[in-house]
Amino acid sequence: MPLFGDAIAKGNQVGVSAITIAEIVYLVEKSRVPESAVYDLHAATSDLNAVLRYVPLDENIAIKMMEIPRQDVPDLPDRMIAASASLYGVPLLTRDEHMKGLSLQTFW
Repeated sequence: MPLFGDAIAKGNQVGVSAITIAEIVYLVEKSRVPESAVYDLHAATSDLNAVLRYVPLDENIAIKMMEIPRQDVPDLPDRMIAASASLYGVPLLTRDEHMKGLSLQTFW
């Protein structure tokens, strides 16, 4: 994916909302993704030199969620992710059609 290649080339990092790991655990429990996905993401974010970095959920993201209309993005984790991208002014990697309708730059 060019987004990751560009980030690596520029020495930038790609943020992964902390809620994402919880969502992956949920998908593992529903047998929708392999259990290895949890460990793969953890490994990909654990290296201090890694391109992927966790973005922790904090009160600033929670407050920013107020700008993400619930009727547009009804899923709480998706609103957290969208609010994170909005707060930090970064593009959002998603294939969720609800999120693509927001005033955020999206990829996928």
